[in-house]
Amino acid sequence: MSLYDEGHTIAGWTGCAIATLGSGVVGAGVCTGSVPALVGGTVIVAASVLVTWVLHLSGWGKPPGVRPRPEWGLRVRDTQARGGHPGCVGCALAGRRPDSAPMATRAESIPLSPIE
Repeated sequence: MSLYDEGHTIAGWTGCAIATLGSGVVGAGVCTGSVPALVGGTVIVAASVLVTWVLHLSGWGKPPGVRPRPEWGLRVRDTQARGGHPGCVGCALAGRRPDSAPMATRAESIPLSPIE
């Protein structure tokens, strides 16, 4: 398993589910030739981006990069989201720029299994 654990969050799964629904509506619009379905599906996909972003900013997403294993859980809320994440595009778009430099976590310092 990867040490990065990207997207395994409430924000990631919710955004993916909404985008999948929107893609299905767009697909149905293509098959039936329905312009309202194409527009509606596109609006749903755009809403998925906004929902994911809002959830990330409220702490249900996680910063990019390597995280310690205790923070891998789906229901673990990110307590540092309010200050912004170093290198995070979503936080930068929201104007949340952390004052400190990005903290690098060495991958070999994180145990890969409970045995290690």
